[in-house]
Amino acid sequence: NVVLEVSRHAAARTDDVDKVLSYETIVEAIGTALAAERLNLLETLAERVAAGCLEDPRAQRAFVRIEKLDRIPGALGVEIVRDRVPPDAARLHPIPSARNDAALRPHVVQFAARALDGPDAAAWLDALAACPHPVVVCLAPADPQPAARSEGALRAGLLATEIAVWALADRDARLIVAETRTEIDWALKSGRRPLWAPSRMIVDALPRPPVDASAPAALALWLAGQIGAEALVTVGTASVPEIPEGLRHRTAKDPADLSA
Repeated sequence: NVVLEVSRHAAARTDDVDKVLSYETIVEAIGTALAAERLNLLETLAERVAAGCLEDPRAQRAFVRIEKLDRIPGALGVEIVRDRVPPDAARLHPIPSARNDAALRPHVVQFAARALDGPDAAAWLDALAACPHPVVVCLAPADPQPAARSEGALRAGLLATEIAVWALADRDARLIVAETRTEIDWALKSGRRPLWAPSRMIVDALPRPPVDASAPAALALWLAGQIGAEALVTVGTASVPEIPEGLRHRTAKDPADLSA
């Protein structure tokens, strides 16, 4: 259930349908929120629907109520109210000035299997920590994985990848494991170096992406598209899928290459 309060307009005086906020605005906000990914919380869905409705400048306040009708007799759910805050409104905390868009676009660095196990491992990790760009790190599983032909095989391969991720996070406290887009964004804004654990984003994505642990570079490329990365950097990867326009790709052969 969605109710919008709208700003004053002349539609009633002129009987002009083009001047009113269309019901389609609400329908599209709900559809977009549901199509983006599989959500775990009704609160998340409610926030996204409200934000989508308030993108229309005529919408001033959004009431969103979501109910689960099939759990118990009656209904369970969540209800929120969100409104458009005037830019000159008094605030408890200052809003930081917007950063340059380029500064928000991270580099996805994908390491081949065991690329961080050799004698140069410490140098690679130091280079990641010192990299001037925001960085999201992707790993391949320690052992090659077969192409997934079932849900169980998909999850097993992704789990093998996450074993490598958690093992590296245990070795280097400068890296932090991130499972969701929210966790990745928080880590980047905090100046951290997130290590991507892919299971949750891959399994929850709608539609399900055609990638699995058998092609780690393809997994990293999918993530780069999801987070609007500026570049994909591959280390020790022999086969890289076709890079879409707008995303730079380079191969790093030396730790110093990460600073390029």
